Amino acid sequence: MDGKGGIPMKVLLVSTSERTGGGAIAARRLMEALAKNNVEVKMMVRDKQTNDPRVVRVGNKIPKLLERLAILPHIGFNRSRLWQADIANTGISITTTPEFQEADIIHLHWINQGMISLDEMGKIMSSGKRIIWTLHDMWAFTGLCHYPNKCRKFLTECGQCPLLKSKKETDLANKTFWKKAEVYRDAEINFVAVSSWLARCAKESRLLQNQSVTVIPNVLLLSRYVIKDKLSARKSLGLPEDKIIILFGAVKIDDERKGLTILSEAIRLLIEQKVYSAEQLHLLLFGGMKRLEILKSLPVPATYLGFVKGDDELSTLYSAADVAAIPSHYETFGQTVIEAQACGCTPVTFSGSGQMDIITHKQDGYLAEHLSAEDFARGMNWAISHPVDKAAMRQNVVNRYSENNIASQYLTLYEASLHHSNRHV
Repeated sequence: MDGKGGIPMKVLLVSTSERTGGGAIAARRLMEALAKNNVEVKMMVRDKQTNDPRVVRVGNKIPKLLERLAILPHIGFNRSRLWQADIANTGISITTTPEFQEADIIHLHWINQGMISLDEMGKIMSSGKRIIWTLHDMWAFTGLCHYPNKCRKFLTECGQCPLLKSKKETDLANKTFWKKAEVYRDAEINFVAVSSWLARCAKESRLLQNQSVTVIPNVLLLSRYVIKDKLSARKSLGLPEDKIIILFGAVKIDDERKGLTILSEAIRLLIEQKVYSAEQLHLLLFGGMKRLEILKSLPVPATYLGFVKGDDELSTLYSAADVAAIPSHYETFGQTVIEAQACGCTPVTFSGSGQMDIITHKQDGYLAEHLSAEDFARGMNWAISHPVDKAAMRQNVVNRYSENNIASQYLTLYEASLHHSNRHV
């Protein structure tokens, strides 16, 4: 395909998974958006979940297992913290594949858990290919964590890592930090942040402070997210028709960062303050949950659906709800925010991270004071008692996050990168 500037290009998106996790979903949606704009695009993954011929499977999960085994001793063999860290000490070789060799643009997404090692990253950087890397979390500019929470060591150099509960300056986080610095030192990478908040964090970091960082939000396939009739949606899901339904979903519902504890407290406050009775409210949950006993501690009746099957079912969930509660401690973008808005469901979330790019406070959602259960409760009450113009809210999402809009922004970046490459030939 020739881009707007007349430069032929083949694009290879690289992701650990095809559909599991926010980064994978964003990459898959981008592939479809680029294809609709006549781009010759493929996606390379370790974990393939469909029969789409454009998606190429490589490698296996042995590198992931080896990496986990290397990390475990450094976290005191505490498996509950294992998924929070990646050191990229091993991975899959992709530079020798025909898909890599044929591509003009290598577009990295979420590539952790044994997908791409830092050694392989060095080979990718020295391959002569133009490299784009979309940041879906903060791992690229920390030592080994995906979200540093209150830690700010990534601004200088990692060490004495809180995640590792380490007292050593030259711990595993520090060693991985400097390995990344070595890989990035002479590399030409066009980093993309999915929100202005994430871009600011990246530019403040020691590792990326001198790198190019562009802001391009995630794409939403708007033909698959539509406003449905609320009553019909509730009937199809077997939900109570006369309750106020609060929707909450995440890949890992019981991940502390996703904020279920804060949401429960906010609901309790609404009941204690007699804004609503427990009988008036119903909680609708979707996504993964390892500790099902949590359901018994919720302050109101709840329906747990597990993982949903696709975009159409998600549209039904959003359409059935009165408010989409997104109490994450922070999000790099906030995919569920735009999904909710596209389906006419008012989102309530916290300020202080990527969601601030999406929501105009008290117009198309509510930005609560960061980690305040009290203000989150006020936000849910506002969303319930102040109906938003659903069509207008959806149109704003269409204008900002449509396939054509986001694909066009990436095409501009791809072509600028290739122009830069041609000037150096």
